[in-house]
Amino acid sequence: MFEWYRELAPQGRRTFWACFGGYALDAFDVQIYSFILPVLIGLKFLNATEAGLLATTTLVLSAFGGWFAGMLADRLGRARTLQITVIWFAFFTFLSGFAQNFEQLMVTRGLMGLGFGGEWAAGAVLMGEVIAARHRGKAVGFVQGSWSWGWAAAALVATLLFTTLDNAIAWRVLFLVGIAPAFVTFWIRRLVPEPEVFAASQASQAPKPSLMDIFRPALLWTTLRASLLALGAQGGYYAITTWLPRFLSAERHITILGSLGYLSVVIAGSFFGYVSAAYLGDAIGRRMNFLLFAVGSAAIVLVYTQIPVSNELMLLLGFPLGFFSSGIFSGMGPVMTELFPTEVRGTGQGFCYNVGRGLAAFFPTLVGVASASMPLGAAIGVFAAAAYGLVIIATLLLPETSGQSLVSLARQEG
Repeated sequence: MFEWYRELAPQGRRTFWACFGGYALDAFDVQIYSFILPVLIGLKFLNATEAGLLATTTLVLSAFGGWFAGMLADRLGRARTLQITVIWFAFFTFLSGFAQNFEQLMVTRGLMGLGFGGEWAAGAVLMGEVIAARHRGKAVGFVQGSWSWGWAAAALVATLLFTTLDNAIAWRVLFLVGIAPAFVTFWIRRLVPEPEVFAASQASQAPKPSLMDIFRPALLWTTLRASLLALGAQGGYYAITTWLPRFLSAERHITILGSLGYLSVVIAGSFFGYVSAAYLGDAIGRRMNFLLFAVGSAAIVLVYTQIPVSNELMLLLGFPLGFFSSGIFSGMGPVMTELFPTEVRGTGQGFCYNVGRGLAAFFPTLVGVASASMPLGAAIGVFAAAAYGLVIIATLLLPETSGQSLVSLARQEG
């Protein structure tokens, strides 16, 4: 099962843990906001509209951060950019703990979003380039799975702080704890080298890539298809996870939703979804894997929003919810690594994944608008189904890249 890890050289293993830890800590800093949000509303620090605007702004800015960080990864190096982005999002998460009003929190969370988007771009490319082609899905998928570990850590730390400290202090302390990821960068700088394929590309005399290279005729169609794939997966995820707590509490009256136990079921499902999709991507191919998880995600949404079930069954269904809606992301890093040539791989992945995230940030808004004229469950179902439909369309348009060797721009154009 772990042959791919045993085959890694020592520096490859260090790279894996650097990427795994970086993304887990990224998840920690992002997910703590979901625990702080209801507290801030309760303290009248911000209202529901401002809370939604804050979340959307962070996601939209993450799109620009991912694109720019991807470009830096192609120019400065994958490992170096990973260090920069981790320090960036950790610092501005820490700074959020000192915010005195909504406007200040908007600035710090927005700037945090720039690093949040950039970390994925650097880490996914870095891991994708050091692993053998036949194991790329498993290794990059495991890195993606670290999100559930960061999410679990955020849940545990938030529970501890909010049960031991006054809410007015606890939310600030939780943001301050977000500085912890910055210390990982010292280890990355000392022990994680740049991938050989990137070093060889840098040693060549080819012109340095620009932000616009991914829109040139040879790559434009690839960029559009990969962006559509990312938009669909993330649009469906945000349509579900943003409104599901409100749907279950207001329409299904399930108070257990806010408990650590319910969250543990969803998080456990997420981790197994990431890992299962990581192995399936190498076993059955990238395209079939995306189709399987897109259909599974749409189906579980319909069960949640359209079919009456007991509260106990709803709790158990948290596992497949996390499994399918999170597992679909395991294939993103591998397929985008294989779609783009080395010289613009970081730029391409950073743009496509994060522009998808930026546009997907509007799906929760669309669900909210639609819910004014139809039941909330129906609105969630409509937009989640539409989003996963985009995944299916993009998948059918993309080539199968499983096991494909990484190429340079010159070889691709040749």
